[in-house]
Amino acid sequence: MVFTKRLREGVKSGAITVSVRIWQRPNVTVGKRYAMEDGEIEIDSIEEIAIQDITHQLAVESGFLGVIDLLKVAKHGRGENVYLVRFHYIPRGRAVSTSGKSDRLKPFPR
Repeated sequence: MVFTKRLREGVKSGAITVSVRIWQRPNVTVGKRYAMEDGEIEIDSIEEIAIQDITHQLAVESGFLGVIDLLKVAKHGRGENVYLVRFHYIPRGRAVSTSGKSDRLKPFPR
């Protein structure tokens, strides 16, 4: 998952743990990890929601000023399906999954 630059620090600090994405189909899988800067994002859940379910509170929780700000960033290409993705950030060297078991992180290709 790619985050706009202004959200990355919030994701890494744990302040942002939810994202609204507008895709043709889900582009992430629950339980899988995706590289992000100095760590990884592990997907906790993904659910399809209606665009009307995007509230001001959800937009703020996602790191945006409001719904319009979120929608400007969330809409990519031809996607029309709205997904609510919950995740957590795992810094490099701290590979603890939601199961509580430690995993070794693979080095990122440079």
